[in-house]
Amino acid sequence: MTGRTNREYQIDRFSGRKAGQTPYKYRRPFWLPASSYYVLTAAATAAVFFIFCGILQEAREEAPWVTSGILASVVLGVGVFLREIVLRKARARYLLAQRNLDANLKIIPAPVGANLNASKLTIQKNASIIQEIRQKSEAARTLGKLSDAHLEVFEMCDEYLLLNKRQMETVGIGSPRLAALRRGKEVVERLHHFHLLSWAQNETRSLTRESKVRATISEKLESAQRALETLNSALEFYPNDKQLLESEGALREFITSIKVSHWVEQAERAAFKGNFKRAINYYRDALFFMARENVQSEDRILIAEKINAEIEKLQQLSLKDTKGNLTGKSV
Repeated sequence: MTGRTNREYQIDRFSGRKAGQTPYKYRRPFWLPASSYYVLTAAATAAVFFIFCGILQEAREEAPWVTSGILASVVLGVGVFLREIVLRKARARYLLAQRNLDANLKIIPAPVGANLNASKLTIQKNASIIQEIRQKSEAARTLGKLSDAHLEVFEMCDEYLLLNKRQMETVGIGSPRLAALRRGKEVVERLHHFHLLSWAQNETRSLTRESKVRATISEKLESAQRALETLNSALEFYPNDKQLLESEGALREFITSIKVSHWVEQAERAAFKGNFKRAINYYRDALFFMARENVQSEDRILIAEKINAEIEKLQQLSLKDTKGNLTGKSV
């Protein structure tokens, strides 16, 4: 927790929730609209029909459209079943789990904010707050994949640790409250770390999965960047945590791969159209971006070697194309 000049400001920026305010609204799981889903399903069905129809025609099968139609119907049926039965049930279970978490948290009596506002933290109040944090921690662990449940417990821990710090500055050396405050600090610090990491991991996984199914490069990068911001928020509290640092590195690698793949795809399109110079420029943009990240790995070295090999091929093709044009003009 070092390196942050204003801890109260940091936790306010980290989350907009405070005791007594409107409860946090859960972000619904990613759900592709029906129109978009069925357009994709119809496209996949048509693709299967025409591909198999072409294959069967080449094999000189009788009535290839019948077999192709059956296969396309199977694909369409599977697509409908997947959305209306499998995915819809999974989504319903997810939302039910969120509602169950809300119900569990409402059962727990007094809000921690009311106890934290007390001017003096007695041994009884200290024990009550810690017990409340433990109860909500157990509720969050029960529904471990709900990142917002871990975030709520983390915020409670953070508020308690702030209060504990202020109380430790005023408590007397011989006071019986000193031992209770120290024990409370140890217990809550462990929960603080655990739930922050759980929140960051769950949120990052969700946003990374969302990024992979996005259609455009800008949407992919937007989701991936939000995931990176999540990890950076956690790293502001635990900047030396090995697990968070590894996750951040993997996510940065993922973002780099998205951008490099975009440039390579643009280069391949330009090369296919015969615009070799533009393709070379796109490949060089990919190499420049990889070099700017200043991260070396075996995968990046292999990718860079493949890109350089493609650049050499395109340069030779461009040279032949230029010579051919000059020869044609001279004739």
